[in-house]
Amino acid sequence: MTARLAGAGADALAQASDRLRSSAAPSRREAAFDDYSRPSAAGLRLRRLSSRIASIRLPRRTGLLATLALFAATGLYGVQRGGHWPVVNEALLSVGDRAANAAGLQVRGVRLTGNSQMSHAQVLEAAGVHPETSVLFFDADQARERLKANSWIADATVQKLYPDQIMISVVEREPFALWQRDGRIQVIAADGRVIVDHLDARFQHLPLLVGKGAEERAREIVGLLADHREVAKVVRAAVLVAERRWTLVLKNGIDVRLPDTDLDRAMVDLARLDGERRLMTRDVTMIDMRIPGRVTVRLSEDAMRAHEAALKERDRERARRRAQQGQRT
Repeated sequence: MTARLAGAGADALAQASDRLRSSAAPSRREAAFDDYSRPSAAGLRLRRLSSRIASIRLPRRTGLLATLALFAATGLYGVQRGGHWPVVNEALLSVGDRAANAAGLQVRGVRLTGNSQMSHAQVLEAAGVHPETSVLFFDADQARERLKANSWIADATVQKLYPDQIMISVVEREPFALWQRDGRIQVIAADGRVIVDHLDARFQHLPLLVGKGAEERAREIVGLLADHREVAKVVRAAVLVAERRWTLVLKNGIDVRLPDTDLDRAMVDLARLDGERRLMTRDVTMIDMRIPGRVTVRLSEDAMRAHEAALKERDRERARRRAQQGQRT
């Protein structure tokens, strides 16, 4: 009896446990539904793109071509970073010129006008024209810029005349003055541009300007001397002092200090005084005209000693006269 009761109790307990487990655990369908989550739009696109890429069939030797392209790109980058592109460009142009020359487009003649200071060969070299140049690959705009970069050339015109001619017309700068600074003499144009960076014997007759900034005011002082030729013919150099005023150094060593303004009036007064008193040929070292309406001169040492001796002699003469008058009285 006891055994039967125990078995019945065990069966009831087992059934209750099964009912509790079935109510706590979800069904397979519910579990599967809970595990599923809908992918995003971006994820769907990425999956589709991956599928398409995976389905692409690349042609043969694609890897080899890609490797060669990588090497070429690396080489071009190295050329650019190393600054070797002009050399490469020159080599490519040389190849192009040879091909164009073979087709009958080689430059056979250059029509050059306007050059007097530069030779024919110098102009061609400045323009970049050489025996292997072809009309097809000749860059007229670049040649014009190269010509204008030359100190002698103010402007230039370059044209290509097919099949085998080039026309070049240049406008040269005129030598205007000599400019000395820090002991170095250069030839300059009217605008102050240095044409020749050394003293050329052909231009020794040009007026000499000295000092910082003198080249920028060349037109001013050279024009002033041209208007007063009587003064200009005895001037050796014009010195710009403190980038503000001019001092004329005469051939006999006299310094003429001009004012800051009204230079023409000062030059007229200087010519007048020289005509009346031979001022620029007197034994003086400096003629100061910086103050309008007043001229001050500085005598040389010899002239100063002679002047002092003359003053002493005059004083002695006056003393003798006074003594003679005292004796008479």
